[in-house]
Amino acid sequence: MSFRVAIIGAGSVGFSRGIVRDLLCVPEFNEIEIALTDISKKNLDMTAKLISRDIKANKSGAKLIVTTDRRKAFEGARYIFSTVRIGCLDAFKQDIEIPLKYGVDQCVGDTLCAGGILYGQRNIPAILDFCEDIRELSDNNVLFLNHANPNAMNTWAANHFGGVPTIGLCHGVVGGHWQITNVIELLINKGKKKGDAGFKPLTLKDVDIVCAGINHQTWYIQIQYQGEDWTDKILEGFLKHPNYSRTEKVRIDMLKRFGYYSTESNGHLSEYVPWYRKNPKEILKWIDLENWIHGETGGYLKVCTEGRNWFETDYPVWLKEAPWEYKPEKRGHEHGSYIIEGLETGRLYRGHFNVVNNGCITNLPEDCVVEVPGYVDRNGVNIPIVGDLPLGCAAVCNSSVQVQRLAVHAALHGDLDLLIQALMLDPLTGALLTPPAIEQMACEMVLTQSKWLPQYKEALPEARRRFKTGTRYNTIKTKGAARLAVKSVNELRAEKDQSARKNVQNADRGDIAK
Repeated sequence: MSFRVAIIGAGSVGFSRGIVRDLLCVPEFNEIEIALTDISKKNLDMTAKLISRDIKANKSGAKLIVTTDRRKAFEGARYIFSTVRIGCLDAFKQDIEIPLKYGVDQCVGDTLCAGGILYGQRNIPAILDFCEDIRELSDNNVLFLNHANPNAMNTWAANHFGGVPTIGLCHGVVGGHWQITNVIELLINKGKKKGDAGFKPLTLKDVDIVCAGINHQTWYIQIQYQGEDWTDKILEGFLKHPNYSRTEKVRIDMLKRFGYYSTESNGHLSEYVPWYRKNPKEILKWIDLENWIHGETGGYLKVCTEGRNWFETDYPVWLKEAPWEYKPEKRGHEHGSYIIEGLETGRLYRGHFNVVNNGCITNLPEDCVVEVPGYVDRNGVNIPIVGDLPLGCAAVCNSSVQVQRLAVHAALHGDLDLLIQALMLDPLTGALLTPPAIEQMACEMVLTQSKWLPQYKEALPEARRRFKTGTRYNTIKTKGAARLAVKSVNELRAEKDQSARKNVQNADRGDIAK
């Protein structure tokens, strides 16, 4: 088979290298073209050099195209991945630190809350620019695969306003699936541990799940093991689990109160709802500092910063290491390569995808982007009808959907009022701040990030006027409830578990590209 796959934001080394590996693990894809593009020639060249070594070492016939001209990369492309973060770590830092001055303490800040909403304002104009080029230059049957956050907002904009068929991809469902499998394993073994006689280990294939909702707020609405429904039984297992009972307190509390487990990590989920990050004392009750993902203030910004610094410093070591192997057992769990394999070869793939609802979840709006089961083969990407979500789960999702709707339209038009309304209706921001404080914070963020917000050019004078003359809200100097210092490269190198290397390899989307 011969077709072109383009990757935008390919300077993200771990993610881009993983996409290429996963694609070239498919035997039929041995001669495809892979076009890497990024605005940073330095990062692009560094990533391309590693990928080129991998391709050569695996004796693959794939052709690698490396260019800073995305239009060249898009020419004739049948599949296009986006992993970009407009503004990179500079803007990301502002997404965390400006709201923190107003008392909004975020762990991640890339999907909802103040950081996620502003991230969407930066990314959506770029997404629409990509779509314009895709429509002009790419294959007539092109499929746009968006990995970049805020995933639902980007996917919403591309489908409804970009005119390009787009699927949003996220690995959150798989992570929670593993946790549920571990919990059921704990319950069925009744105190037995691995290595004990009669211990029964479980894999993902043993536990079947159906997940539905919106990205990062998707619910495991059906859990089956050996033909039996375990949805109502897993709370006991999570409460007994020696690790999850300590690190997933927010998710367990949501499970207790809504009846269903949510896909996203403790840190992610805590900032999408109004209940768990109200003040420093309360935050510390719900998080764990063993890993940033459990709720650390600015945790994802920290790990991305460490990863970027490590990569830039340690790159020569990477070049001396053995190339990656393109073997089935080395293939990752990201959906993209499997979707392409299904469409091109006809092999059936089942995953969970972010798509326009179109009646799939019957008690969420038709036009919103939902995360639901999907089946892929030569007939296309087929989405079954899920029906109604449980009422409480639907209510949580609906709150976020309306924030997404306002944020997408604010990004489309550079509308300051819609942006302020999105922040007011955001569950955590609205629970913490008064309307005058939200207006002041919104204006400050737009003014500070104006170089990445071309659509707000005409709104800047009004934002400046409101920021200077509106009701003043006194900001605070704070590091947040649980902010840990960014480790130096030497500190990271001294760690025996090489966590920094793992963080670079697993860094989400194109966030460390700069």
